[in-house]
Amino acid sequence: MRKPYFPPINGAPAALRLTVQRRVRFEEVDSMGIVWHGCYPSYFEDARVALGHRYGIGYSDFIRERIPVPVRQMQIDYLGPLRFEDDMDITAVLHWSDAARINFEYEIRNAHGQFVCTGCTVQMMLDCNLNVLLTPPPFFAEFLQKWKRGELA
Repeated sequence: MRKPYFPPINGAPAALRLTVQRRVRFEEVDSMGIVWHGCYPSYFEDARVALGHRYGIGYSDFIRERIPVPVRQMQIDYLGPLRFEDDMDITAVLHWSDAARINFEYEIRNAHGQFVCTGCTVQMMLDCNLNVLLTPPPFFAEFLQKWKRGELA
């Protein structure tokens, strides 16, 4: 069993999860016929965008609120190869944080359900002058309250 990217927080609500399906395209494989390692952040993004859209915390929501959310940290653990036309499930898992940050964990499984990659990202919230926010902005604080009350399905 692998070590969690984000340790559990006592009293925090359950993590939010969303899985998307995708097939490896020809342009994504290298000369060895396997997915080039640099494609995996894009796969993570597919699931992250879908989860954000579902819960009202997508990039367009942050843009509307004028809150940049750059990636501060990324970790990728490669566990096995994907090849041209392989199907995959990409899961984004949003972990609770009281801070003005977004903690995502990712799992990519092949068509046989085997892990091929895991990873995580941490995104910081900034104000319009690119200063790090110390507390979540109002729209995100409202999202956190709904999450904590169990109103997100």
